[in-house]
Amino acid sequence: MPTRPRPGGYERGCKTGQACVFGPAWTDDHDAPGGHDGCDTRNNVLAGQLTEIGFRPGSTCVVVSGILDDPYTGRRLTFEKADAGTVQIDHVYPLAAAWDMGAHGWPLDRRIRFANDLDFNLLATEGKTNQDKGDSTPAEWLPPAAANHCFYAAKYLTAARQYNLPITTADQAVLRRVATGCP
Repeated sequence: MPTRPRPGGYERGCKTGQACVFGPAWTDDHDAPGGHDGCDTRNNVLAGQLTEIGFRPGSTCVVVSGILDDPYTGRRLTFEKADAGTVQIDHVYPLAAAWDMGAHGWPLDRRIRFANDLDFNLLATEGKTNQDKGDSTPAEWLPPAAANHCFYAAKYLTAARQYNLPITTADQAVLRRVATGCP
């Protein structure tokens, strides 16, 4: 696809009067891996990607501490629920980009699955890095650690392929350039 279209109608929020186009954030009510297991998606991602995990007493869902080897920065981060913004969850193929590139035509249950897909589209990462990335695609953003570009490119392409989402010409050019340096 030459460029990213902007079909309009994207609204992530789920408060009264908001469109909630990808469903409630981190819902457990979906058919992606981890769905309907009694734990919200954010905690499933943390439990799957952190090490040295501590759970809230009496819970096997609520992650209160752990260590993250950040897939974007290469840094080792300490997660504490009291400062939860230190580690955030990234949608590798951003929700806004997915909306623009075709998700606006999907049924709601498929959009909810995409937004909560542990296997193909979610990564725990440093909060600041996630904020810097925002809704950017590869032509606009690559991980700060060059050693992690191949991992990110592969993850992005896997999510795109899994959900039949196109990539722009600019993204394709960047991903091809990255691929030349991958093993």
